[in-house]
Amino acid sequence: MPSTQARNIGAYEQAYLSSDFEATQATMRKRMLLNLLQAWQPQRVLEVGCGTDPLFNHWPAFERWTVVEPGPRFAALAREQAGTDARIEVIEATLESAAGQIAAGQYDCILLSGLLHEIDDCGQLLAATRRLCGADTRVHVNVPNARSLHRLLAQEMGLIPSLHVISDRQRQLQQHHTFDLDSLQRLCTAHGFAVLDSGSYFIKPFTHQQMAQLQDIGLLSPALLDGLFRLERHLPGMGSEIFVNLQPGAATATEGACHG
Repeated sequence: MPSTQARNIGAYEQAYLSSDFEATQATMRKRMLLNLLQAWQPQRVLEVGCGTDPLFNHWPAFERWTVVEPGPRFAALAREQAGTDARIEVIEATLESAAGQIAAGQYDCILLSGLLHEIDDCGQLLAATRRLCGADTRVHVNVPNARSLHRLLAQEMGLIPSLHVISDRQRQLQQHHTFDLDSLQRLCTAHGFAVLDSGSYFIKPFTHQQMAQLQDIGLLSPALLDGLFRLERHLPGMGSEIFVNLQPGAATATEGACHG
């Protein structure tokens, strides 16, 4: 399957929009990303995959923002939200196919948020990202965590045979890989990046469906969700999602391999 081109983008958009707890998970992810942007203060940002709420809606202090989004529904929504802001460009394509429209070395920051695990040949995406980097570009990658608390609990309960098994929900969302921090870092360094730092965020004790049920009956208050976000400092590496922050380095393996 040739990278993102082979995905059923329409089915993915529909599954994403109907996913039970994903809106809350996306809010926690956005909180982490805004903390990152606050620390990095980038002026020229490339956001690869934006979903329904591009980060330019929440981070106005930029000089230029490019969104590359293959989903026609999500790309149209991003254009609508950008309005007449001439600083924002939305390209409806995969990053690999959009490479000819994007000049290398022009971005301070490239965001691959909630994306890498969804790509069959994620090595191609990382290679395309690496080619766009300048010497000072920093790249952020986040994906679901194979060693999250809820997966560890499921394994100990005998519900899953392995932490890296693909769940039914992951299949619905066309997610091809499960990563832990070690495998994610190995993949990124193999494709030409050096790791600046890494970690996890937002402790999620139960599955998306179970968390949605708790939310429906009013148990997941804003204060509790905030506590679960902060709890990761006491349970390092067990958050629901993991991240690596990268800078250009030397490749150590064949581009196109995907070890996740």
